[in-house]
Amino acid sequence: MADTPRETALKALATLLAGIPGASVRRNEPLAAKIPAGGLITLFDGSGAEPDMLLSPPAYIHSRRAEIEVVVQGATPEERDGMLDGILAAIGDRLAADPTLGGTVDLAMPESPEFITEAIDGAAGLKGAKVIVVLEYTADSPLG
Repeated sequence: MADTPRETALKALATLLAGIPGASVRRNEPLAAKIPAGGLITLFDGSGAEPDMLLSPPAYIHSRRAEIEVVVQGATPEERDGMLDGILAAIGDRLAADPTLGGTVDLAMPESPEFITEAIDGAAGLKGAKVIVVLEYTADSPLG
């Protein structure tokens, strides 16, 4: 059975993220106990709004809000800031270079990141960001 347009778009976004050098990429998994040295990127399927419907023939315009969580760990705030900024810049550059994710969506549009900093007693601190990427695509089903 072929993937839905939703799943095809999410897989294309995961593939785009997997190309970021040094970072480990996962999908729909909880935060790992240990953050890889190059950072951790987790893609969550996110949520979708009620699709708009076009008539004759019926088609549904979807807007899915996929969530990318990026977490880095480093000894100093400067190290964490630099690592996180590098990963976020790479995500932005890749989406700008391929805003249709290889033709799987009409548009993949990132929103501004929301930053999170976490101190850990006796260990290097964590810094993270959550980035929503809005995936706009058309499907033959409201479930697409």
